[in-house]
Amino acid sequence: MLDAAGNAVVIMSDPMRLGFLFLGVIIGLVLGVIPGLGGIVGLAILLPFTFGMDTYAAFALLLGMGSVTTTSDTIPAVLFGVPGTSGSAATILDGHPLAKQGQAGRAFGAAYTASLLGGIFGAFLLAISIPILRPVMLSFGSPEMLGLAIFGLSMVAVLSGSSPLRGLCAAALGLLISFVGTDPQTGNQRWSFDTLYLFEGFPLVPISLGLFALPELADMAIQRRSIASDSHVDSRKGQMQGVRDTFKNWWLVLRVAWLGAALGAVPGLGGPVVDWIAYGYGAKSEKGGSETFGTGDIRGVISSEGANNAKEGGALVPTIAFGVPGSAGMAILLGAFMIHGLQPGPEMLTTHLDLTYSMVWSVALANILGAGICFMFSDQFAKLALIRFSVLMPLILSIVFIAAFQGSRKWGDLYAVFIFGLVGWIMKRLSWPRPPLILGVVLGDIVERYMFVSVDLFGFDWLWRPGVIILFGMALIGIARPFIREVKASSGVGAMLKNMSRPKVNIQTAFYAAYISLFVWLLWLTRDWDPLSKIVPLIVLYSALLFSAISLFNHTFRNDDDDAVGDDGAKIRKELHLDTRADDQGLPTRDMLKRAAAFFGWLLGFMVFVALIGMIPTVTLFVIAYMRVEGREPWRLVAILATGMTVFSYLLFEKLLLLPWPATVLGDLFPILHDTIPSM
Repeated sequence: MLDAAGNAVVIMSDPMRLGFLFLGVIIGLVLGVIPGLGGIVGLAILLPFTFGMDTYAAFALLLGMGSVTTTSDTIPAVLFGVPGTSGSAATILDGHPLAKQGQAGRAFGAAYTASLLGGIFGAFLLAISIPILRPVMLSFGSPEMLGLAIFGLSMVAVLSGSSPLRGLCAAALGLLISFVGTDPQTGNQRWSFDTLYLFEGFPLVPISLGLFALPELADMAIQRRSIASDSHVDSRKGQMQGVRDTFKNWWLVLRVAWLGAALGAVPGLGGPVVDWIAYGYGAKSEKGGSETFGTGDIRGVISSEGANNAKEGGALVPTIAFGVPGSAGMAILLGAFMIHGLQPGPEMLTTHLDLTYSMVWSVALANILGAGICFMFSDQFAKLALIRFSVLMPLILSIVFIAAFQGSRKWGDLYAVFIFGLVGWIMKRLSWPRPPLILGVVLGDIVERYMFVSVDLFGFDWLWRPGVIILFGMALIGIARPFIREVKASSGVGAMLKNMSRPKVNIQTAFYAAYISLFVWLLWLTRDWDPLSKIVPLIVLYSALLFSAISLFNHTFRNDDDDAVGDDGAKIRKELHLDTRADDQGLPTRDMLKRAAAFFGWLLGFMVFVALIGMIPTVTLFVIAYMRVEGREPWRLVAILATGMTVFSYLLFEKLLLLPWPATVLGDLFPILHDTIPSM
């Protein structure tokens, strides 16, 4: 064990791997500062770039990025009262009042130090868990792995807040998407529609980008404003005071870090939950906290920031050991395991133990680097939140489309990212949780594979194995608990039935109808399949129809909405859940829809021009057109950014990664253009 840990240190000391770790840290810090572009978006964007990379370098890049977004997200939270990621929402409550009091530097110093200590503690927890988990995992067979996957899926009910049925519906859709393509048991095609692109199923990359990146960018385009308007903020003054505050409250840091790491290790829990639980714990446990938290108490900043970095190391525990994502970001990270031919579970604790320990050192070192850079460049990072959307948008969208193309390097990747982007945006608007969908996509193949292996090896006797009974029981409890809690809160089933109203028909109802229609259509398409090919899909489809029907009935006839209304008339969330919600800043619905249509129109235009003239020339034209049309940006700035983005795309994708670009209309008509213009 110690030999593997030491070997991992030697492996990670390679300059190339350290360079990729540093690059990941820089990207993560930038994404953390810009609201809406957190760790999930970053992982989705970086994932395709790990194709062909050294495995150690790939995970150093991804973990370096993912470990520090919750460090730099403190900057907009403190300065502007805007969370950089959902993991810094609780930081606003005390960080922003401190900034208003002229103590922004103190808040930064405490936040960075608490994040550093919490992140190292999370890595330490991961390291000490490995020797404990190793013998446990060696005793696990396929039935137990199936039980763990089912348990991971059961967490969607918990993560879906006041809409657990919607979470189950989203997870069912994700499972069905994972079944698309060649059935591994029979070799038959399932829902591929004789389309070559779908023979191997949907690649994870465009799904991730569509679900998580495009909806956030769409909302940024809809709001059409910079994040903040005041750039004169002294973020350095008092930083050392914040450092001293953190060490003075070392016992609080240790407790919330342990809490964050422990909650992070629970499959499916993520930043929003951990952040608020740790903050609430600090308010209740610290002397006088109930009275001073929320008014500029430095301990509130420490409570939130000490936990949200620690949960990253904790989330890696079930991801590595069991293949069950510890968070939505870890669900995307599982895609990296697939890309590099790795199987989470016993192999990561035996054959690939040095790789596992390299992840530990990557998380620890990333937190040290991230905190150090934030200390040095807080002012510079803060200015990123002031960038106009018309400048930022075309650059990010260009990267998203190029990254999506690396799913399978076929035209279908661009169609997929657009479709899933539209679906993801609608789900976000209607408060349908998206992480359960990606969880279903990742875990679907695992569930089906381990079920068939278990039946082949043990018949149906595997159902009576103690580990399986325990895991299935925990899954059942996880699914049932939100419903039991709701029944109790409503004073029983009878009271719930009396609380029915006249039926409501709205856009939410239409979405339910589309959802159910999709499931019915997919069910009809299975009629001629081989019996072995449709066993698991049918189970999922019938479950999905049941969940959808109950959820539709609940939505149509319940006498309350998804959000309760307080005495002041403002909406208050019943529960926290693992997703963001749309905020149009009072923008009329008609204007919102017009801007959303314009955004997706730009995406369609991008795809049309890629088909005509190629990816790199399209990037140039897109940056110019978007900045001039949407923002009336000056030509000098437009020329600089368009040139810079074109050169960046050419050097990285054409020369470094040697991407095979899709065929273009003009390239086919005029071969000389194909030979002279990149990507044409």
